[in-house]
Amino acid sequence: MPMHFDLVDLRLMVHIADANSMTRGAELSHISLPAASTRIKNLEESLGTKLLYRTSQGVTLTPPGQSFVGHARMVLSQIEHLRGDMQEYVRGIKGHVRVFANTTSLGEFLPPVLRRYLRRNPDVNVDLRERLSHDIVRAVTEGQADIGIVAGLVRTESLETLPYRRDRLVLVVPRGHALDGQMQIAFADTLELDHVGLHESSAIHAFLRQASDQLHRPIKQRIQVGNFETACRMIESGVGVGVLPESAASRHAQGLQIAIVPLADAWSVREMQICMRSLQALPAFAQELVQLLEADAQGRLPPE
Repeated sequence: MPMHFDLVDLRLMVHIADANSMTRGAELSHISLPAASTRIKNLEESLGTKLLYRTSQGVTLTPPGQSFVGHARMVLSQIEHLRGDMQEYVRGIKGHVRVFANTTSLGEFLPPVLRRYLRRNPDVNVDLRERLSHDIVRAVTEGQADIGIVAGLVRTESLETLPYRRDRLVLVVPRGHALDGQMQIAFADTLELDHVGLHESSAIHAFLRQASDQLHRPIKQRIQVGNFETACRMIESGVGVGVLPESAASRHAQGLQIAIVPLADAWSVREMQICMRSLQALPAFAQELVQLLEADAQGRLPPE
């Protein structure tokens, strides 16, 4: 059966799904409600299946509708990427790589890799964003990101993955603190203490908030800061304790009066992975970045 739909149909379905409303979806698509209704009716007839459940409270997606909207988001995202890439070609940029990464890889491991990559590729831009691992997987799956770096137990079955780094989250305390020298501690046992945390938009903040929510106990955030170094300095000054990546804590412990206490929780040890939809489908300049990430994972990053 031939299927007929266009970009207006795709955007309309996405807007209806986001708003759970035919009326609001039509408004967001800048078309009238009768025109939107006609488009959805024609689309359903063309596909041979219902896309929406219609009730007095609004509309919701049927299973085929959910699948349609998922594909529509991918197509529209790719079009936006195409538009952006074409604009950059006009400005002399030959390529654009979108990388989504978790907090630790972004702050601790990626800077030297990206420095080498950008020096080798002066006509390529990198769009680097910090996200939670499950959001990274979704972004790569939907085409919003070319390459993702994820950590911990996250489902990546639909993606190609390569091993990257291993790191663990640890408790950082001031030297001389009651916990200084303790062999390990459960995250739950730290929740009675004042914490120094990263800002709310950071992936590590959201990850620890999820961990505390599962314990049905809040984190006592005494102060929030913007990076690992500031967090360690606040901890050194006695503002509170903090849960940070061991790589960052160990580096700053060389010059600050802080101590590291391993967390006993299994989730504190995190394997990182590089993920992409298809390595072979990536442009050559993006494949080169993956190769540098692999070299970094194996401790053989080439000299600059």
